[in-house]
Amino acid sequence: MKCFFKNFLVGFILFNVALFSSSTIAAASQDTITFADFSWESAQLHNRIAGFIIEKGWHRDVHYMFVQEVPGFLGLERGDLQLTMEAWVDNSAYWEKAKDRHKMVSLGKNYPDAPQGWYVPTYVIEGDKERGIEPMMPGLRSVKDLTSCWELFKNRETDEKGRFCNGPSGWVISVSNAKKLKAYGLDENFTNIYTGSAAALAATIAEAYEKGKPVLAYYWEPTPLLGMYDMTKLEEPPYDKKVWDETRGCSMPESRVLKIVNSKFLESDPEICNMLKDYSTSLKLTNEALGYMQRNDATPEEGARWFLTEHKDLWSTWIENPKIVKRISRSLK
Repeated sequence: MKCFFKNFLVGFILFNVALFSSSTIAAASQDTITFADFSWESAQLHNRIAGFIIEKGWHRDVHYMFVQEVPGFLGLERGDLQLTMEAWVDNSAYWEKAKDRHKMVSLGKNYPDAPQGWYVPTYVIEGDKERGIEPMMPGLRSVKDLTSCWELFKNRETDEKGRFCNGPSGWVISVSNAKKLKAYGLDENFTNIYTGSAAALAATIAEAYEKGKPVLAYYWEPTPLLGMYDMTKLEEPPYDKKVWDETRGCSMPESRVLKIVNSKFLESDPEICNMLKDYSTSLKLTNEALGYMQRNDATPEEGARWFLTEHKDLWSTWIENPKIVKRISRSLK
């Protein structure tokens, strides 16, 4: 959904210039471990959690190179980059071809497959006593229920239909959402509103939530927004490839989120890679950390330190050597 040809071409050129610039990768020590640092917050957070562990536990230099998906995969395959802790491999055809060349490999999932779908604030269904909000539609559970409560989601002063807040028109998934509205028979009662960007979509949801108003929107996890706000994903018919290909009238396929490393790095640093294999979190923990970052205007580095401080019982299980656990613990004080 971020794949414009122009953006890819510019990113590809800049990436390759960076790779061969004496001020970046070429100047780095052979001992430096360079992360493919993708543009979304959760990838940057998990890279820095792993980076902190590697830097403080194994005394290795770490570096984070900002890249888009395809240039990042190219760098990982070539060995200019060593790893990334969050690759949404279903969003790029490059991974399916590259994995068969065995130059970069998966170390498994960071967290369970990432969901995406149509969300409403939970107070729409359950109310919120602390905010004095009564349930607006207690029976709302699935997209089918929207046919009987579409008026909740319209601006009563200006709209004749309910509003469905879609992503930007350039996103592939936004085209699928438009097809979903038709497949579910909701296009008669809902206006498909394309937001201008991911930030605009998040701002639309946040504004409605802060005012305690109903809002229906496409979104995904993990994200800072869902770390801050209690949202409910509406049920849809189970994913069926045939139905999806024909009408989109079913659940969206969940995206695999994998930890990817260069194969030579896997061979050269088995102890670190064993830690990376055992590195496993959850949507809930990731959302919480992203929510912390959002509320406190924290950087990914600060979010990583907060996560490691709060969840020693988890990350210490990823590391076999107790001396390394102690080094990291001391660095957090």
